[in-house]
Parts: sequence; C-alpha cells; structure tokens
Amino acid sequence: MSAPRLEIDLAKIEHNARTLVKRLAARGISVTGVTKASLGSPEIATALLNAGVGGLGDSRIENIETMRGAQVAASMTLIRSPMLSQAERVVAHADISFNTELDVISELSLAAQKAQRTHGVVLMVELGDLREGIMSRDLVSAVRETLGFPNIQLKGIGTNLACRCGVSPDTNNMAELSALADSIDAIFGPMLSIVSGGNSANLEWALSGADTGRINDLRLGEALLLGCEPLQRQPIEGLFTDAFTLIAEVIESKHKPSQPWGEVGQNAFGEVTPITNRGDISQTVLAVGQQDVDPSGLQTPPGIEFLGASSDHLIVESEHCLPVGAEISFQLNYSALVRAMTSPFVTKVVNT
Repeated sequence: MSAPRLEIDLAKIEHNARTLVKRLAARGISVTGVTKASLGSPEIATALLNAGVGGLGDSRIENIETMRGAQVAASMTLIRSPMLSQAERVVAHADISFNTELDVISELSLAAQKAQRTHGVVLMVELGDLREGIMSRDLVSAVRETLGFPNIQLKGIGTNLACRCGVSPDTNNMAELSALADSIDAIFGPMLSIVSGGNSANLEWALSGADTGRINDLRLGEALLLGCEPLQRQPIEGLFTDAFTLIAEVIESKHKPSQPWGEVGQNAFGEVTPITNRGDISQTVLAVGQQDVDPSGLQTPPGIEFLGASSDHLIVESEHCLPVGAEISFQLNYSALVRAMTSPFVTKVVNT
C-alpha cells in the first residue's frame, strides 16, 4: 500500500458523533457536523449523518459541491461568509450561509432570484474573539435590512469563539447571544429557528449543566473527528482520539552526528533551531514533509523522537536503526489533519 497515507476509521468517527449528538440532545442542542477538516469527504459526511447530526457545515463551497456531487443528502451550510465572486455557487449548492456583510447578502439575493430559489442566512455576531461578526449594537439594523432582501430567509444568528484569539465560550457570552436572539424576536416577531453558539470549544460550557438559553446548535468538527476539545486539546471522555493515523515510509536510516557543522543560517522555512550535541544518533528520514502535514502536530510512537522537517522530509531519531521501507505510524492533531487531508500526495484510505 502506498505511503504516505492517512488511514481513516469511519466506525470511530461515527461513534464520536453519535455520542456527542446524544449528550447535546439532552441539553436541547443539535449538532451541525463540520466537514472542512475532512475536505468534504462523502464517506465521513455519511458517517456523521448516520450518527444523527442535524446537517453538515463547511467553510469551502468547493467541499459542499463535492458532497452534493456524491449525492450526500443533507442540509448544508456554508459556515464562512461567502465571497461576492461565489454568490451564485453558494446559492446553487448551500441551503444556508453565515453572513456578516449586507453587500454579500444583496448579491446572494440577486443570485437566488435568478435561480428561483430561497437562500437561508444566519447572521454572525461578534462576541469578543475578533474574527468575523456584526457588532451587537448593529444587529437590529442588519436584521431589518436582511428581511428586506427578496429570496432571502433569515434563519437565525450565531457566533464564533476560540478560533482567532482563543476567547472561551462561557456563561456570559452565551447568555449575551441568547439575549440578542430574544431581542430580535421581540422586535420582529418570532423568526429565529437557529441560534448557533459556536464550535467544539463550546462543549465544556454546553455539557456543564449551565443554562443553555436559546442556544440550539453547535458546529462540531474537531471533537467528532479527533475526540478532543480545542481549548486545551484534552481528550473527551468516551470518545476515540485515534480515528486518523498517518503512515510514512522510511527512505533513509543512518548513524549521523546530532549536531550540524558549518556556518548555520535559516533553514528552508526561515527558522534557526538550536541543536544540542549528543554525539552520533540513529537518524531516520521519512518520505513526508511540511508540504503534506504540520509536523508539529504529529504524535510520535514510543521510541521515536521528532528532530525536524523540510518540505518533503520528516527527520526523526530512533532507539535503533529502522530498515528502509519500514512504515511508521503517527497520530495527528487538528492542524496536522487539515494539512494531510488537503495534500494530494497523501493517499486517503477509508476503513469502514
């Protein structure tokens, strides 16, 4: 079997999703399964749907198009604000999109009229993480204008935390989102069917027993795929953390000095890394690199220590010389998974 390859255990992903869907349902919260880290894999999308997620979300319209082309039957949401240049594609393939700019909603309205479709919109609110979002003071005005666009249906409001600045979802900011939903319904009449509180970082809050208020949706990706929460990267009880395994092949195995010689400048990625002289070591080179994966996001197996990486090579130290052609398995964090799924040089092997 070719290497490097990413082995994907669908049964473990489905177990993770089913477990969290059940736990959150007890709190009155549905799950949107986020497929962006899996590059819109139809197999993974189907596993999430089999587990009971309420719909699928992705940040790239290309991934949604892939799932549509594979006949994945689900409500699909574009969870990144649409580009003006992709308005027609968004309306054609996404049922709902998250939005913060009225100019974009206007373009979606024109595309929806042309396609004779109604497009759903969720307005994203800024609650402190300083990524995307309408300021709270401007939300009523944005709602009023959104309601005036033909072929656009306001489905709800949402927010995103912990992705840019690491601001944690908590009782205060979730209560603020609930209060904003109440105020919109009070002014315009009951209309908000979706109040989306955030992503996998919301799990600690959502499952803590705190009042969930109006929050009735979470967008989960990392927790379903990797079984951990994003704030501290701690495993979630009862979930699998090894649904994905990266396999790389040894292409060189030699005893070499641990310290380079000659004048040292920056490496290929602009880094200068201090290295301690530990004498000769068993150094192994694997045929995978920065172009394929985030090396810092790999968990090495026992007896192997990560030393460095270039575009195409991963260098490790092993207790014993490893034979050329041997395969080494690594677990991945979210950053490593995203890059490995995106790389065309990493074969994806789906195990059911």
